[in-house]
Amino acid sequence: MLAIENLEVVYEDVILVLKGVSLSVPEGQIVALLGANGAGKTTVLRAITGLLDVHRGKITKGSVTLDGRPISDLDAPGTVAAGVGQVMEGRRVFTEFTVHENLLVGGHTSSRAEVVDGLERVYGLFPILADRRKQLAGYLSGGEQQMLAIGRALMARPRYLLLDEPSLGLAPLVVQQIRDLVVDINAQGTSVLLVEQNASMALSIASHGYVMETGRVVMDKPAEVLREDEDIREFYLGLRGEEAASFRDVKHYRRRKRWLS
Repeated sequence: MLAIENLEVVYEDVILVLKGVSLSVPEGQIVALLGANGAGKTTVLRAITGLLDVHRGKITKGSVTLDGRPISDLDAPGTVAAGVGQVMEGRRVFTEFTVHENLLVGGHTSSRAEVVDGLERVYGLFPILADRRKQLAGYLSGGEQQMLAIGRALMARPRYLLLDEPSLGLAPLVVQQIRDLVVDINAQGTSVLLVEQNASMALSIASHGYVMETGRVVMDKPAEVLREDEDIREFYLGLRGEEAASFRDVKHYRRRKRWLS
């Protein structure tokens, strides 16, 4: 199991971003981490995958463990070697590399046999990438680039895959495709921590969900319970684009205060 316990993270020695966050991803499950922009979701992922140093952040309290073993002192390559992969927000593919070259980068720590197996798996999951394997990644559509970013992470054969806003900026039909692919990846044995503002999509496939506000987990319930929660339905389900600003409107202060109490 991947778990974080009572985690506190500070940026530049002064900005407290995470305030005692605890959550877990049991083996074989999809877990959703929800919240508005600025809630601290991406910082949680950075703390897990050893990327805090790049952003002048550090863990000041708490722990990150994998199967009971601490991994918070590992750097990013060490975390990948331990079995945790991440797809960052914004895809971040190598635009001047071909699709195939991007995937080879993802498997650079693997043996030749593992790379062959990884390519077979990725091209099986994403047939469109197999069709475009010689095409420069910069000429792919947004949805195809997202598939490539996920495929590249899978080349390292992670046991746990962390996805940061995989539906961001994609058309509804493509979002549905990404949703189905996450389900397929999980069915093949990869556990998933899914960070999303599209709560409707995330909770439709997750077994459990956490909701963050201002650096704290304010709700921690099974996904089916969160789907029926009145506050979640009003604040999160279906809210996209400009509507997301309503999370910070004064008129919602009282309910948010109740969550944080």
